[in-house]
Amino acid sequence: MELVNRVATSGLITIKLEDFFPQEEVVLFDLKDYLFMELILKEKDFRAALKEHDWTQYQDKNLVITCSADAIIPVWAYMLVAVYAEPYAAHIFQGTKEEFYKAAFMDALQSITGADYEDKRIVIKGCSDKPVPPAAYVELTRRLRPHAKSIMYGEPCSTVPLYKKPKPKK
Repeated sequence: MELVNRVATSGLITIKLEDFFPQEEVVLFDLKDYLFMELILKEKDFRAALKEHDWTQYQDKNLVITCSADAIIPVWAYMLVAVYAEPYAAHIFQGTKEEFYKAAFMDALQSITGADYEDKRIVIKGCSDKPVPPAAYVELTRRLRPHAKSIMYGEPCSTVPLYKKPKPKK
């Protein structure tokens, strides 16, 4: 008796969200390190510290500007960091790493066109070695649902059905 790999012959299209993961390294720039007593931003000292900072370390990296201290940071402080980092960093983002990943996935998923998946059976791969945010799974599902014949989550050999296009009424 010949063994048949039914998964391979099923016509399923597997989409791995980790393929949309940002390629460049993500590094944090924490404003907390530039605050007086981790509370107050002194403009003169802050400007001097930024001028002396080695910005080349962010070459071709994703720079996430954040402040881990519970302090009131003026908007211009984030902007000033961006002014210095822009010649070096691949991307500059203000927020947390998690917020950056969410935004990066939303941006990357813009390349998905539903027409490419018209009436296809799709499996959105579940396990990933990278921190794929749940919002990316939601956005991909939202984009594919109007076009796909079916959408499943997991691995092709063990999926959770999410959506099946209704058959046309006669």
